[in-house]
Amino acid sequence: MIPVTSEHLQNIDVLRNVPSEQLQWLIDNSEHRIVPQGDYAFKKGDALDKLVIIIKGKIFVFIAMDNQQREIATWGTGTITGYLPFSRATHTFASGQAVEDTQLMSLPLPQVREMICERFELTEVLVHVMTDRVRDLTANQLQNEKMTALGKLSAGLAHELNNPASAVVRGAVSLKQHLQAMPEYFKEVISVQMRPEDVDLVRDVMFEVIGHHQHKATLSMMERSGKEDDMYDWLSQFNVKNAQDIAENFVEFGFTLTHLETFKKHISEKDLSAILNWINKNLVTERMVTDIEEASQRISKLVQSVKTFTHMDQGNARQQSNIHDGLTNTLTMLQYKLRKNNIQLVQAFDKDLPPINAMIGELNQVWTNLIDNAVDAMEVNGKGVLEIKTERDGDCIKVHIIDNGPGIPPEISRRIFDPFFTTKSIGKGTGLGLDIVNQIVKQHKGAIKVESVPGRTNFWVSLPIKG
Repeated sequence: MIPVTSEHLQNIDVLRNVPSEQLQWLIDNSEHRIVPQGDYAFKKGDALDKLVIIIKGKIFVFIAMDNQQREIATWGTGTITGYLPFSRATHTFASGQAVEDTQLMSLPLPQVREMICERFELTEVLVHVMTDRVRDLTANQLQNEKMTALGKLSAGLAHELNNPASAVVRGAVSLKQHLQAMPEYFKEVISVQMRPEDVDLVRDVMFEVIGHHQHKATLSMMERSGKEDDMYDWLSQFNVKNAQDIAENFVEFGFTLTHLETFKKHISEKDLSAILNWINKNLVTERMVTDIEEASQRISKLVQSVKTFTHMDQGNARQQSNIHDGLTNTLTMLQYKLRKNNIQLVQAFDKDLPPINAMIGELNQVWTNLIDNAVDAMEVNGKGVLEIKTERDGDCIKVHIIDNGPGIPPEISRRIFDPFFTTKSIGKGTGLGLDIVNQIVKQHKGAIKVESVPGRTNFWVSLPIKG
């Protein structure tokens, strides 16, 4: 352990101009100890009952989340931490582990109070340390919480993207194989002799049916099976090849026996098999291309939701925004978690609400935290109902996020927006989420409240329309 002198402490920038006799008092009234490498200097939840100065060494500061250590900072020689004058903090919110053998000097709380009363210069610089700590913590909290929120979304988003991406790959492979078989059918079709007007009619009927495919009525399994049997029988009596496959695809697209009779009037019986197989191949191609298109559009929608959710191309400037766009994008991002937890979504949006002047990316973080917390609350039930409701309230817009979970006890609801307060198990929450939500809402000159009874918890956010 190295000896600590007033000259030693004056090498710390913030203490440079503190009178030597006050620094000597600090040394004489402090406890001095070595924390061996790997040992904890403090643990989350410890009482903040002493001012601490790192004389020599390093401390790794972290929060345990999801069975991992999320780094907050690494404090080195000269760091002043622990209890600081006029701080309202009572317990540590993180843990600190010595990276190497670390020498600490600690001033107990009773002596801190004596210092505040009798040693102005020393107290003054330590108050500055506290205000710097609050400013730095506030600056980092929002970014850390954004990263935490995005981390929660990443697994579900990857799953959401994987499904349509896999569908595109499968569809492309199948389409390639399908197209490789087309020349064989082309040989049969090219030998068919048809009048131009008959060709036009067959073409028009085929594209008319394809065009109505998306709007046709859904058949029950029994209805579908009956139509396929009837169509198979009709095709078989004219010795049409691949009759079963054609029957299934024709029924899927909405072809009827009336369409087949129309074809028969304009196609000779010997050419009927070739033409119907050619039409069938076109239908299969159409279906594959449609599947690829739908999967691609799903990917595009998810990517656009990510871009809009993070608002990566607009910065943090306020702008006119439809509140429902942010809510919809957030729900898109959380879709996987809603399905995974068997959550029924009820949306009651007032479509006549005017746009509001807001920082869109920040509000998306509010919706993410509130919806994510609501889903977590309903997890104990194995299912739940999530209601998102919007309405106008004078010069404000109100957004209600309601869950039918077990509710929040009154003694907890009074502290729900306090920094670092969390009801989640160790490693599952930082306690920063609702504090950040509260800060963002206040930044928008709005208000957030919670009303909770067993079976119904309503977080509502009120935001001024004009900002």
